[in-house]
Amino acid sequence: MALQIVFFSIFFFVSFTIAQGVRTLNVRNYGAIADGRTDNKKAFLRAWNDACYQNGGSIVYIPKGVYMVGSVEFAGPCRGPIMFLISGDLKAPIGPYSNVEKWIGFQHVNNLIVKGGGTLDGQGPSAWPYNKCQNTNNCDPLPISIKFDFVTNSRIESIRSVNSKNVHLAIYGCNSVNVSKVDLLAPADSPNTDGIKISRSADIRITNSRIRTGDDCIAIISGSSNIDVSYVYCGPGHGISIGSLGKYKNEENVNGVTVRKCTLNGTDNGVRIKSWESPYAITASKFLFQDIFMENVRNPIIIDQTYCPNSPCNQETASHVQIQDVTYRNIWGTSSSQVAVSFECSKKFPCKNIVMTDVNLAIVGGEGPLKSSCSYVKGRSFGRQNPPPCF
Repeated sequence: MALQIVFFSIFFFVSFTIAQGVRTLNVRNYGAIADGRTDNKKAFLRAWNDACYQNGGSIVYIPKGVYMVGSVEFAGPCRGPIMFLISGDLKAPIGPYSNVEKWIGFQHVNNLIVKGGGTLDGQGPSAWPYNKCQNTNNCDPLPISIKFDFVTNSRIESIRSVNSKNVHLAIYGCNSVNVSKVDLLAPADSPNTDGIKISRSADIRITNSRIRTGDDCIAIISGSSNIDVSYVYCGPGHGISIGSLGKYKNEENVNGVTVRKCTLNGTDNGVRIKSWESPYAITASKFLFQDIFMENVRNPIIIDQTYCPNSPCNQETASHVQIQDVTYRNIWGTSSSQVAVSFECSKKFPCKNIVMTDVNLAIVGGEGPLKSSCSYVKGRSFGRQNPPPCF
């Protein structure tokens, strides 16, 4: 509740500030052409720079129409709050343009609102055949559709992203950001199209959103804390994941993640924590998964500390990620596999204080009674449990 109050106060302040003496900068007045072919990067940047360098609040306005725009970075710090109002539709360049981390980026901005109901079309089908990150770790990933680096006290809402080349929306090094009413869509077989990826960020809230994609609906990775996910519909996709963790040397702890009142439909995984078998030690702790409905989910509840998506893996040692203080409460629905609860923890750092309360799952397809599977886990269970717990 305290976190929600903080978010409300921050965003009320941003909205109030923008309403004072606001100046609207229409990208068409800077030369933008809505023909779906002309690269409007320079026009968008000119409008952004005028907004960023003036005192007081500004609105960068993209009106109705279809605008092609090349890879662009909107950088701060700025002198006042900015609303980036996308009423039109933006199209990425066709093909897998290389050496580009992101298609649209916002960096070092405080008091930013990105909204408007427009669509970001990453033109993914033109790039997915060139994806080389499915079966190897040595690859140049395709661009992220929209990325926020070191953005604070901000919100992203009412944005639609379709057919991203890579991740739809990435949040890195950010603080106090609210994501709501976003619609992220890509085919179930599209490669590496995570919905929202969060790293090295704190006080992030995701709510009232729909994510249907080819990879994790939400992935929370190294250095993230105080993350709240609620009222999110996920499916198809790989579920809501913490991790993967422990793959790289300088990763940071992950703690304080709440996932509640969400629906997962037809996903490969439900709520998942995953880490690599490697010597890199961090702690992943204080997670709550509550009031979650699963429908035809293959792995509804899973901890996987032998994560290896692309074999063969160089499994040097057991995972050194310590997973602890994880609560699963009031989770119900259906599993498409017989093993509905799987805790495959590290033999060197067993999972500690895993608590399950009122888990009620049923099998789809009549394979037999549901099962739980446990390795190297210490936990407790309360209330109704189906499948029966394995600790």
